[in-house]
Amino acid sequence: MKKDIHPAYYPKAKVKCVCGNDFTVGSTKEHLQVEMCFSCHPFYTGRDKVAENVGQVQKFRKRLAAKTPKK
Repeated sequence: MKKDIHPAYYPKAKVKCVCGNDFTVGSTKEHLQVEMCFSCHPFYTGRDKVAENVGQVQKFRKRLAAKTPKK
């Protein structure tokens, strides 16, 4: 490995989220500002909106049948 080409590693880098949550991680930057973290992300908080996948094939076939003229 070459010397003096790798960035400095900070094992206790401070992370600040816009929701107000603060935590530490290992990073090559000493301070990080993030828009979303584990305490405000919808997937981790349980506020995730699940897409409605039921009947997608039936909806497609209905639209396809409406567009194609019957012979």
